[in-house]
Amino acid sequence: MGISFAVAATNLTGLVRDYLFEQKTREDSLLTEKAAAAAAPFFAANSVEDLSRVVRENAEAMDGRLMVLDQDGKVQYDTLHEMNGRRLQLEEVLRVLGGSAEQAYGMHSPGEPDADRMGGDDYSGQLAYSVHAMDGSDGPIGALLFVSRIQGLMDSLGTVQWKLISVFVLIALAALVLALILSQVVSKPITNLSRTMRKMGKGDLSVRVPVKGSGELRELAENYNTMAAQLERLDKTRNQFVSNASHELKTPLATMKIMLETVMYQPDMPEELRREFMQDMNHEIDRLTGIVTDLLTLTKMDSEKGEIKRESVDMSGLTTEVIHLLTPAAEKRGQRLECHIEPGMQMFGDRARLNQILYNLTDNAIKYSPDGGQISVSLRKEGEELVWRVRDNGVGIPPEDQEHIFERFYRVDKARSRETGGTGLGLSIVKQLVTMHGGEITVSSEPNRGSEFRVSFPKEGAAT
Repeated sequence: MGISFAVAATNLTGLVRDYLFEQKTREDSLLTEKAAAAAAPFFAANSVEDLSRVVRENAEAMDGRLMVLDQDGKVQYDTLHEMNGRRLQLEEVLRVLGGSAEQAYGMHSPGEPDADRMGGDDYSGQLAYSVHAMDGSDGPIGALLFVSRIQGLMDSLGTVQWKLISVFVLIALAALVLALILSQVVSKPITNLSRTMRKMGKGDLSVRVPVKGSGELRELAENYNTMAAQLERLDKTRNQFVSNASHELKTPLATMKIMLETVMYQPDMPEELRREFMQDMNHEIDRLTGIVTDLLTLTKMDSEKGEIKRESVDMSGLTTEVIHLLTPAAEKRGQRLECHIEPGMQMFGDRARLNQILYNLTDNAIKYSPDGGQISVSLRKEGEELVWRVRDNGVGIPPEDQEHIFERFYRVDKARSRETGGTGLGLSIVKQLVTMHGGEITVSSEPNRGSEFRVSFPKEGAAT
């Protein structure tokens, strides 16, 4: 931590120093350029009086020393009148007069060549040289040198640097003391959390962290316990799902095995009975295929994590199509399939999956309604939602089963479900498809009086 604060203090003071130097360089260079432009015409015309006046006025405004140099680097005019006629071999002057740069800037310390004389008046501090070329009508005629005293700036920088370092040292000490105090408060809950995580990593999903104290640590413990509970529930659901799937797949396989062995070991079986066995095996194969298809559908939806195709869907037209497809199945059992559809209902979503939702619900209503029963399908706008209602007058669902019917492989009446060819996955698929569209599905039912499934979607649907 101390090293981090030291690095931060050094970087910050460096940034401040660089900023001030850059600002000083830009300011001096701009002033030198303007002064050079003002003095150049008079220097070219050899107007000594006007040149002297312009240079003096600029030197006073710039609070520094100005020297006019010819192309050989010889001082032609010096505002302090101390170096007239001397040839300067300064790096900045040579660069400008040599043509490698139009202007040059540099900072110099006491003791360097010519530095003591350039400050004037026994000045022995830091100096800055700013040189800019002067051009006449026929080309370069010399350069203007601006000498500024920057010791005050350097002293200010040193003061700022020490203040910043002092502040950072105080902050580092305070942070160190605070860290020592907090470590005592924080370490125990963190240790408990680490111990719990290690147990969970070994497979014990029932462990929880004691929730104590307040603030972020309490929130962390609560969030961790919530996550652990979700993982435990997910693990139990997964195990139950595997168990249910295994059972559902095993049942038709066992049935087919028995019937197949019967056919194999009874070669003199009557043809009519053999045909009946073959039809039963075909039915079990169809049921097995349905289970596998639904499992693959659920797996695909889980892997897609709610990603669906988004397009504008004519919900009124889609509802009409589904009713038209299922009307023959209802008529075959003497059932009456009614529809009440508001025209022009539109929403964004996946047309194929919306079709699957209504098809599954209506098909279930037909299967679980008695011969001669009545099924009603409606589509209307309720508030800001589009709502499907699928109602039948079938066997109904007991209250204790209603909260479980959307669970995978859950059946209210297992024997009846198998007779109708159900896999116990249809309503799970429907619920997941509805959720992927941002909707909600609910059921209201009374035993022997029928059921009503209500599916509501926000009008914007999957576009949200």
